[in-house]
Amino acid sequence: MINYLRNQEIDRNKWDGCLQDIPSGRPYPWSWYLDIMSPGWDALVDDDYLSVFPLPCKRKFGLSYIATPVFLQQLGLFTPDGDRERIAAEFVSFIPELYRLTDLCIGQEVQVPGYTLTPRYNYEMKLDKPYGEMWLGYMSDCRRNINIARRYPQEIVEDVKPAEIISLFRNNTASRAGTIRNSSYRRLHGLMDHCTGNGTGRLLGVRSPKGKLLWGMFVIEMQGRTTMLFTAGSRKSRELRTSYLVIDHLIKSYAGTGQILDFAGSTVLSIALFMRSFGSVRTTYWRLYRNTLPWPVRVFK
Repeated sequence: MINYLRNQEIDRNKWDGCLQDIPSGRPYPWSWYLDIMSPGWDALVDDDYLSVFPLPCKRKFGLSYIATPVFLQQLGLFTPDGDRERIAAEFVSFIPELYRLTDLCIGQEVQVPGYTLTPRYNYEMKLDKPYGEMWLGYMSDCRRNINIARRYPQEIVEDVKPAEIISLFRNNTASRAGTIRNSSYRRLHGLMDHCTGNGTGRLLGVRSPKGKLLWGMFVIEMQGRTTMLFTAGSRKSRELRTSYLVIDHLIKSYAGTGQILDFAGSTVLSIALFMRSFGSVRTTYWRLYRNTLPWPVRVFK
């Protein structure tokens, strides 16, 4: 039986216990991630937390709605059972009518009346081969850019501070990334603090000879999967091909382990091509959408 739970009713120990039995390795559905990035989230649960479906909800103009938060790629159904698409469709059908808008990225392809589904793409790379073999799997342009980057004295460091990488992004990339609220940056900062504090997060970067951060990356390491959650770079780093150098370093460090490197995807074609250049494989997730807002709010939402 599916139950709808408000945030304060969710048993986080049972919630995370369910996720421990599901080998996805993605950080997004864990209660601590949701608490930081989508405070006040609600949920659908089946039986005694055998299956869970987070609902990142908000309120605006007095109306409740569901929307995928910034810096959270995908949610959906999480269950150890096999027929995930069928079960996910049942959960979607159970989303309460009080949510007048649903705009949620999920991992299952479902067909539910009243909802539209649009594909989104992620890029992943299983690091189960020796580094030399994976190097040969890079596209020629990727290898060339790495070799260019190696000509310059670029030292990869892990002394990057959350405020540094966020500032680098806001000063160089944010204008091309759409509107991101200050509250989202604060939550990202909190997520970086949380993950680096408990050992699941790493902040890597490259500095100039004077110590200025040129390029930085925030990754979350879970069992079986390392997610490149956030990157930022200066114009100089693009000249030096720094991003190629750091990602190649990350791949080399995991070579032969079987760890999945999750590039976290992008709807920007040039970024998607960059991710593919390392030999990554495209995977699909889905944007689930329904809008029953009244007309004036629908126009100005």
